[in-house]
Order: sequence, then C-alpha cells, then structure tokens
Amino acid sequence: MSTDEDLEVLRHQLAAGQASDGQHTHAELYEFRALFHAHAVRAWLAEGIPVVKSWRHHDGAECFGGAFFIVVAQLPSGQVSNHYPSHAWSLFDVPVAELAPVHDGHTSSEVLERLRADLARGAGR
Repeated sequence: MSTDEDLEVLRHQLAAGQASDGQHTHAELYEFRALFHAHAVRAWLAEGIPVVKSWRHHDGAECFGGAFFIVVAQLPSGQVSNHYPSHAWSLFDVPVAELAPVHDGHTSSEVLERLRADLARGAGR
C-alpha cells in the first residue's frame, strides 16, 4: 500500500472511531472517558461540589447543534467541563440546568492542571 492509501485508511478509521493504539480504539477510549467522568461527577456531587449537565451553553446555543450536551463541575481549583454525544446523557446522574454555567475560558491544558491540583489536595474532602 502507498503512503496516500495508508493515510486514507487512517482517515477512515479516525472518522469511524476505529483508529487504535494497539490496545484500544479511539471510540473505546472516548467511552472509557465518559464512564470515568460519570463516576467522578457522581462522587463530586456527593461531596458537595457543584455539577450540572445541559443541552445548551451559557449563551443559550445548543451544544454542537443539539447532538451533544455539556457536563460542568466547579472544582476548588476551577471549572472543568466536557461535551458528550446525546446517547451518553443517562450516564451522568447530576442535576440538569437549562443553561450551562458561564464558561470561565479554561483550556484543555488548564482542565488537566485543575484535575491534578484537586487530586493532590484531595478535592471535596
């Protein structure tokens, strides 16, 4: 197979969620992420950390045309959020908000920093 053909196969696998690191497909990793996050937000909520899910961003816009929703938690270190496809809605047993909280501008890197900081300090304890 040529390099162009290899790239086309990889593009197709990525689009279908089937690209793999040799252990897990991209789709499996997203499912793991959703399940781990669903467990985390339940624990956070039980510890008094504010967590909500919403079909709409704070400005009223649907999350990615209504096919996704957002889960937002306000950890001691700051806001963290993720979007998930509609089929994952029932995994997140947290309060529903008509609108998500105002986004504080966090980046993916900042979310990682905030999660690490809260693990180090034992967030919610």
